Amino acid sequence: MSESAEPYPSVRDVLGIAELAAGAPELVTGETGLDRRVRWAHVVAGSEAPALLDGGELVLTTGAGWPAAGLSALMRTLVDTGPAAIVFELGTHFDETPPELAAACVTSGVPLIVLHRVVRFVQITQRVHQRVLAAQNEALEARAEVHAMLTELGLNRSPVDYVVDRIAATLGAPVVLEDAGHRVVAWSGGDARVLEHWAGSARRAPGRDPELPQGATRVPVEAQGTRWGLLTALAGPPHPAGRETVLELGAFALALARLADADGDTWLDLGSKRLFNAALSGRFTGERELASQLAAAGLPVAGRALMSATLTGVGDFGAHESLEAAILQTALRRAVAPEGSVVLAPAEQGVGAPRTLLALMSFPREDPRLGEILTAQQHPLATRLSRELAMMLPETTPTGWRAHLSIGVAAAGPRALIASLERIAQAGTSPAAPPALAPAAHPRVTVQLAEERPLAYLIRGLAGAPEVQEFAEGLLAPLFAHDRGSGPGHTGDLTLVLAAYLKHPTNRSLAAQRARLSRSVFYQRIALIEELTGADLADGETIAALTVALLARGEF
Repeated sequence: MSESAEPYPSVRDVLGIAELAAGAPELVTGETGLDRRVRWAHVVAGSEAPALLDGGELVLTTGAGWPAAGLSALMRTLVDTGPAAIVFELGTHFDETPPELAAACVTSGVPLIVLHRVVRFVQITQRVHQRVLAAQNEALEARAEVHAMLTELGLNRSPVDYVVDRIAATLGAPVVLEDAGHRVVAWSGGDARVLEHWAGSARRAPGRDPELPQGATRVPVEAQGTRWGLLTALAGPPHPAGRETVLELGAFALALARLADADGDTWLDLGSKRLFNAALSGRFTGERELASQLAAAGLPVAGRALMSATLTGVGDFGAHESLEAAILQTALRRAVAPEGSVVLAPAEQGVGAPRTLLALMSFPREDPRLGEILTAQQHPLATRLSRELAMMLPETTPTGWRAHLSIGVAAAGPRALIASLERIAQAGTSPAAPPALAPAAHPRVTVQLAEERPLAYLIRGLAGAPEVQEFAEGLLAPLFAHDRGSGPGHTGDLTLVLAAYLKHPTNRSLAAQRARLSRSVFYQRIALIEELTGADLADGETIAALTVALLARGEF
């Protein structure tokens, strides 16, 4: 029976009915079919009995009217109607089970239950029908409850991931939503190991849906003739409304939300944001689980070269930030395609800089964009990005606007990839001013390689250690205390002034310019810093120690 029959009681349930138990039932064959659903109970007799059946019935019979000749053909016809089970009562017309009936049931897998005592069939049919009607009523109530919940979620414009959470909770099983390209948009109801089925590249063959995991149920998410994805519930307990029915109602709610999202950005952004949130917050138990999450999001890992990056708009764009973000995303996707894959998400507050995109990229190992790079201005990925931007930027974009690409070190595996992203995001996403050579090499694109800021990259990787934080706090505590103060002399900018100075320790005029202070005021601040810390800012070791402290505290 299909899953749509779930509201009906099973043969196993019916065997527990007292009226049937009174007949001393014996399961002769068909033990594997005890979960078949009983749609109705029907008493049959005579050779015309098969014509009265539609399938799914609990057939009750004594064999009355069965002909001696041609019994095998009649039994095959009877089981071919697809009954849920056959209950055969001995004593009235047969003293033992007809071999022809047993053979037909074995062949078809239909449970054959033999009663060794005479019972009243009317009592059994009455009790079965009560069970059927009760199950159907329960299914209707459950369906109405699920429908009301999902309708409410739709009216509330609840986020897609929350809708998936509620579907998973309702079914008591993991649920996965994937888009038309089979990239996982949202999942709920288990840890990331449930995504391993979605991580294989073979399942992404164009033009066909991926294989269904064993015991899973899947429905399309579609409306108005457009399919946007698939909603899959992995193996779990039955639901009174039917697992498929619950999924169909959920898919309808998701389709309505997708109709309201004309550009489809919500689905695209959600999957990436969930991936980055999980990866950067350490919500994975090991390399394999992290690899599954990355691959399920459309970033193949096995046998690939992995790279992290941040992409930031620098300067006045001359239009709304949403247009800037859309152009940056599209340009980077095109620069990576078709050989490479990339997942993007905007940097969360406190990670990286405003207007910054986080990027995880995967390339074939021999991809030319991974070749030996002499300088940042010769990076081939930046060349392709610059070319894409040139075709997309509005003519009104101010000449001073730049896209700054910060590229991490090549990663040997998923953990190293995430560590690389964390470090470059925290190490600074844009230089104080575009390098002089950048416009000539890559118009509109400046590039920063992690190898070019090795100290920042190193310290960001160690910043979480208590010893490093204690070291930084000890050096900078007087400045933090002064910046928190108020009143005359408390400007609150000493750490910013120190950072500007440490970037240009041999050129105080340039440092003052970067701090946006006059030289006289800047010199006064430097003198105050030396007084508070008791440090000599002309000393090389002091400069190095303060630089490490600011890097560890995320102030540099």
